[in-house]
Formats: sequence, structure tokens, C-alpha cells
Amino acid sequence: MADTPEPFDELVTHARDTRVLVVGGGIAGLVAAWECAKVGMPVTVVEASGAFGGTISGAEVDGLNLDTGVTCWSAGGAVRELVEELGLGDRVVTPRTDRTWISGLGRGGAAAPVPEQAVLGIPANPWDESARAFIGWGGAWRAYLDRLRPPLTIGKEHNLARLVGTRMGDAVLARMVAPLSVGRYGLAPEQVDVAAAAPGLSSALTRTGSLGGAVADLLVDRGRGAAVESLDGGMGQLVAALVERLTDLGAELKVDTRVSQLERAGDRWIASIDAAEPVAADVMIVAVGPAAASSLLSPFVGDAVTQMTAAAGTREIVTLVVDAPPLDPAPRGAQIYPVPGTSRASGVVHETARWEWLARVAGAGRHVLHVAFDGPEASGRGDADAATVAREEASALLGVDLDAGAVRGSHRAVFPLPLPRSALGHDARAAAVRQAVAGHSGLAAVGAWLAGSSLANVVSATREEAERVRRAALWGGPTRGE
Repeated sequence: MADTPEPFDELVTHARDTRVLVVGGGIAGLVAAWECAKVGMPVTVVEASGAFGGTISGAEVDGLNLDTGVTCWSAGGAVRELVEELGLGDRVVTPRTDRTWISGLGRGGAAAPVPEQAVLGIPANPWDESARAFIGWGGAWRAYLDRLRPPLTIGKEHNLARLVGTRMGDAVLARMVAPLSVGRYGLAPEQVDVAAAAPGLSSALTRTGSLGGAVADLLVDRGRGAAVESLDGGMGQLVAALVERLTDLGAELKVDTRVSQLERAGDRWIASIDAAEPVAADVMIVAVGPAAASSLLSPFVGDAVTQMTAAAGTREIVTLVVDAPPLDPAPRGAQIYPVPGTSRASGVVHETARWEWLARVAGAGRHVLHVAFDGPEASGRGDADAATVAREEASALLGVDLDAGAVRGSHRAVFPLPLPRSALGHDARAAAVRQAVAGHSGLAAVGAWLAGSSLANVVSATREEAERVRRAALWGGPTRGE
């Protein structure tokens, strides 16, 4: 009698005979490859650039190995599960401070910390001193009208700007809500879906009768733990662990390999690779950025992918290492965002204030700053000019004079900036893409442009999509995940 049931033997053989090609070696591509390789499917990953990881990138600056893109993830969830699965759980860390400030509140770049009793920048109590620092007495009186207005029917208003402006006024919208929306996500409040950005806020508004009351209601159930997590030593360890596990499982990983076109030939997919022989696969997983995804997928899914990727912007991250002892006490928290229109930068993250391990490695008086620029400010500059502008903007936002001699090193990186899931219409457009992709046997699409811009969304959606296409290939299950 065989040790293993015959159907299982057949499944193992089928898995080994089902070739998978993953186009794109960012975090989505590596996770998709891992989900397929760990069940025995032979996997090849091709990455157009010279390194794996995508927006999880790093560089050596002034002798420090630093993250230059993604630095953390939303606490717990799919990313934490992946980290544990890869044996990195003992390296998980939480911020020593994650306080957010807003700058540009008056002459001289006045700044104040975002009230702790706030959601999306919307204050629970506009009369509180921490809120009046932003909106003054006049803004507080206007916001108080919120309590005199009739409550909304659940789900009636999805537009964040209209909701906040109508109920609490322009001061709250422009000076508290917009800086966080634009700075964190590159998204104006007019583009934000309240239901996606703050689940439960609309129903709480109906229940409590005011927007401030709804915020207070949500805060009652908000966990007191850290909102984000990272890895002691940097996020590059996540990429390295995935690459190592894939290599151990026999996956083939190639950099500097660009796929220019996909074709369907019989029951297989063919990828045309620049200056190389085409590659055939039974399962094709497209895990590239917005522009490349549109080019590769549009012949098969048409306008759905074009509409999904067209709104993606660009974000430039300038990493600065500076000598600045006045920053030791983190005078403006861990992250600071300007009132839109008051700064060329969209925000600064004070990484050595945020992460104890990094402060320890950097040493007293030496600080790591990430200065972000969006849209037109994210292009058209050389590295030296970018470092100069970043230093000037960081000085203004942090309220600390950083002269040219303070900069010990810099690094400039430019990334696609896909819309977050909280963007109005995002989920409907994403569903249309997924439905169109699932209509083609053996085809899958993953990435931030489809899942939303947070790492948690990317990892979770990638695992779901990989499971869908893997199940269909091995078990003959439904291609549409039904």
C-alpha cells in the first residue's frame, strides 16, 4: 500500500508541471511567487530593474543602511503574518513616537500636533485647545454648528471634503483634514471616500447626531496599541527573506529583465522579453507598476486597467542624513505635513525620532529624514538640487535651521504613487479589473495600483489573487474566485 494516496501524488506531479511566470519583482511579485513556489509549482520571477523589492528599497547613506521607500506597515494583519511565516517575528518593532504635526498654520511656519482625539484630522471637540491651535475661536464656533445640524442618513455623503466642509467648516477642512490626506496619500479630501477611509464614521454620525460625536464614538473602540510596525534593521530584510526562501525552493529570479508583451498561445502564456527568448508559462502573474501593467494587460482587459492606472501619480523621497543636535528631542514629532500650498514638500518623516533602533545606530545628534515631494515637484531635478530643496523644506517644516554643512549624505528615489483604497471609486474600478483578468485562464494581476497603496492591502490582496489562480490551475476551480 502506498504511503501517499494516489490523488495526492497526482496533485504533486501536476503542481511540478505547472510553470508560473511572475512579471515584476516588487513585494507583490515576490509574495505571489512565494505563494506558488511553496506548494511545489516551478516559479520564475523577472524584474526589469536591477534589484528586487520595488518600493521596499534601501541604500547606504553616510555609512547607514537605510530604507529609502516603504518603512513600515499597518500593525498586525497580513504583513505581520508574512513576517512571522518568514521567521522575522523577533525583529518586529513599534515606534517610540508616532506623533503627527501639521505646519503652515501662520506666519513663520507655525506648527502644532494633531489632536489625539481626532480621526482623519477631524476633531472630536473643536473647542479643545489642541484643535483651536489650528482653527482659532472663529473656526471653533463654525465647527460647533455641526451639533446643530440634522444627522445624515447612513452612507449619504461619501465625499470627505463635502462632509467636513458642510458640517464643520472650511478651517477644519483646510487646516486639519487636507494636510493629512494630501501629505500621506497624495489625495485631496475631495477625492476621499469617507466609508473607506474611516469605516463606521457615517453610521456613528447617524447614531450620535454630529460629526464630532461620531469621531468621539469611533475613538472609544480604537485600540491603544501602535498603529504601525517595522523591522529592527529595516524593511529590506523582508525582501531578502522572500528572495532567500524562493531560491531555496528552486525558483528562478532574474533582474534587468523586461517583459514587453504578453500573448496567449493555445493553453499557455508567452512573455516577450527584450533581447532574450520568449518565456512560456501556464500561469502568468503580472506584478508591475501602473504604467507597465496598463501596457501588458490592456490587450486582454481593455479600458478597465487603463482607468485604474491613469490616476497614479509620482512620489519622490529624498533621504537626508544630517548633523542636527536640536532634533534630538523630536521637537515636531515623527512626521509633519504642511497645509497644502504652504510648502514645496508634501511632508517630512523624522525616522530617527520614530524608530529607536535607527536612532541607536545613527548616534546622538545624527538624524535621518525622509522628505517627500509629489506631482511636478517630484521630477525635473538632479540629485544635488533635490537634496538642496529637501534640506530647505525640512528646515521649514521641522522648525530647525539645517544649513548646507549639516547634510552628511543624501539619496533620491522616485516611485509610482497609486491611489489608496480610500479614493472615491477605487474598489469599483478594482473589481472591474479583477473580473476582467479572471476571465482569462491562468492570468492574475497584483500590485499597489490594484490593491491600494498600503503595504497591508498589497500583501493581503496578493495572497488572495495568488490563491485564486493557483487553485484554478491545480484543482480546476472557478477562475473568478466564485
